[in-house]
Amino acid sequence: MKEISVIGGGLAGCEAAWQASKMGAKVTIFEMKPSKFSPAHKTEGLAELVCSNSLRSDVLHNAAGLLKEEMRLFGSIVMEAAEATRVPAGSALAVDRVSFSDYITLKLSQRKNVEIVRKEIDNIPEFDENRVTVIASGPLTSKNLSDAIADLVGEEYFYFYDAVSPVINADSIDFNVAFRQSRYSEEDKAYINCPLNKDQYNSFVAELLSSKKVGTKDFEKALFFEGCMPIEEMASRGRETLAHGPMKPVGISDPETGKRFYAVVQLRQEDKNGSMYNMVGFQTRLIHSEQKRIFRMIPGLEHAEFLRLGSMHRNTYINSPAHLSTTTLLKTRPDILFAGQITGVEGYIESAATGIIAGINASLLAGGKTPVTPPSSTATGGLLKHITESDPKTFQPMNVNFGLIPQTEVKKGRKLKRAERRKSVSLTAINDMKKWIDKELRFNHSTDRA
Repeated sequence: MKEISVIGGGLAGCEAAWQASKMGAKVTIFEMKPSKFSPAHKTEGLAELVCSNSLRSDVLHNAAGLLKEEMRLFGSIVMEAAEATRVPAGSALAVDRVSFSDYITLKLSQRKNVEIVRKEIDNIPEFDENRVTVIASGPLTSKNLSDAIADLVGEEYFYFYDAVSPVINADSIDFNVAFRQSRYSEEDKAYINCPLNKDQYNSFVAELLSSKKVGTKDFEKALFFEGCMPIEEMASRGRETLAHGPMKPVGISDPETGKRFYAVVQLRQEDKNGSMYNMVGFQTRLIHSEQKRIFRMIPGLEHAEFLRLGSMHRNTYINSPAHLSTTTLLKTRPDILFAGQITGVEGYIESAATGIIAGINASLLAGGKTPVTPPSSTATGGLLKHITESDPKTFQPMNVNFGLIPQTEVKKGRKLKRAERRKSVSLTAINDMKKWIDKELRFNHSTDRA
């Protein structure tokens, strides 16, 4: 069997290595940390979460919940680590990011057929009939490797900007104003809520609009992904945009009076101890002094201690529809697969899901077998179809969503509520994925083979 190289130790790379090693392949993961760090990475661990600590919804009427359930069918290391390190977040799956990274790093380092090499890869290896390579270098791929990949794909290389939310010390939050509650539930205390009246909201928006921001480099345009839009960019679209977006008061009421608020800022637990909370939906490119000044205008955060301020970084991805097959295999090189956000998926779990498929197919190719593609009726299959069969001229990054999955199977359920209808689609997708794994892969991913 050929050996497998995985370039990148993020979620996609770790998942690819995990899946391939479980199928018996010998895998080497190349991770440039700690000799070199990207602008957003801070720790030496694998699978470091640099943006939110949330893997989003964990319910089946949400596409993110469906994708996670499909990943569990494959014995995903990301899902295993998430369950072991989860923190309270209502119906979402959030984790203690340090423990999450430590868990995955330890698991991979203990596998006999996995070697972790701390070294930057700055070029694409020449074709080698004895090796298969998975490129999972992520959205923050180093310049040298980015240039090498651009040469490899032979044409346009895209980019957009991503922004990170601030993290606050829980002890610095004023609970005379802030209160614990999840949307639509006074009993669920997963989130901390900071309420604003109309005057407070208008003053906050006005300051956002006049704030000083981190500029872009002269040779770059600021292209933002809709799913991770900086808070000040959203505010510029209209005064009420935030009140109908990340600051919407829907489902939140005063626990004592039942009063509804004009706007609400929610804080989500960041670590297992509950000592850190991140500002939900508050990705930003404000300069640091402006973040402290403006975010302390929020009731309950007047004396907030910021453990991490928001930041902004460039994300790179290839024009996958022009270059990749649905197996994530590069059309011009039978020995190279791509995985993760560099393929044009957006989000932690989406990246990991492509890593699962890339790892499986790398192992199949290493053993002289034909790579496979999951059915398009599944969230994983729909996501792969989007990144490989969209129009190359208009291709943009995408989170998983039900629009990627055919829903003809539930015509009889048109009168069902949307959540019930989507759950029906999810159950069909899960069933289809189980059948596909049994038929096409003929092995149990939940069995550790090394």
